[in-house]
Amino acid sequence: MGVWRRLLVFGGVSLRGCGGVRVPLGGSRLVICRRQFSGAESETLKQRRSQIMSRGLPKQKPIEGVKQVIVVASGKGGVGKSTTAVNLALALAANDSSKAVGLLDVDVYGPSIPKMMNLKGNPELSQSNLMRPLLNYGIACMSMGFLVEETAPLVWRGLMVMSAIEKLLRQVDWGQLDYLVVDMPPGTGDVQLSVSQNVPISGAVIVSTPQDIALMDAHKGAEMFRKVHVPVLGLVQNMSVFQCPKCKHKTHIFGADGARRLARTLDLDILGDIPLHLNIREASDTGQPIVFSQPESDEKVTLQIT
Repeated sequence: MGVWRRLLVFGGVSLRGCGGVRVPLGGSRLVICRRQFSGAESETLKQRRSQIMSRGLPKQKPIEGVKQVIVVASGKGGVGKSTTAVNLALALAANDSSKAVGLLDVDVYGPSIPKMMNLKGNPELSQSNLMRPLLNYGIACMSMGFLVEETAPLVWRGLMVMSAIEKLLRQVDWGQLDYLVVDMPPGTGDVQLSVSQNVPISGAVIVSTPQDIALMDAHKGAEMFRKVHVPVLGLVQNMSVFQCPKCKHKTHIFGADGARRLARTLDLDILGDIPLHLNIREASDTGQPIVFSQPESDEKVTLQIT
């Protein structure tokens, strides 16, 4: 079964009657479904949608074997959310070797965890037909990136994404975990709401740079979690300052202490300041997170949450 056929089955969409278009895209193939629904099928879809809407909010159900779920979120993309999630998971494990920690990547369109955790391959299935997480640095990891080719773009509508999220939440054999760190996609959309409403969450960590544009969306993200009754543990200020490696002069490229001001506005704690440093970027790109590869460095990610 080809990768796209596997994905469509994973997303809960039948391929029968689906006249697809395959468009070459930088060595990968972009697949767009152009199925034409009959009148009867269209009416069935409308009825199905009405049934789903009539159910109201779903009841929260714990992830089997997981004691606490911590989500790492951001309003804006590119602020270092995945870097924070990875290093937070490693820090939790390093602080107490008796604790089992997992890392779940629910950023379906842009998964980063496989590269940052230096993992490749497809998850095996257990006897219960559950996916087994891949393991590195003592952290159990699951991501959509393990199920698709690295350069293959996903062109999915919301219902397919929600189906995939449900399977990532419910069809993974985590064993027994003390903490599951969830790397969320940026924004305040379907995925954030689906995870928040379906799974009991111990707390949310909001990541932002000090830049005003990023802070606007971080504010929205914090308010969203409060509205769905998820405790916001605090803010992480990433790329807080750049220090010249030669002269040691410090420059606040994205502004100074913007996240601290937002934290005061929202009555939240600042969990950590992460500098803009070459070591952090190189560690992430090479799959050797800085908390693991350089635990004694001044640039390591230090979060008070741990």
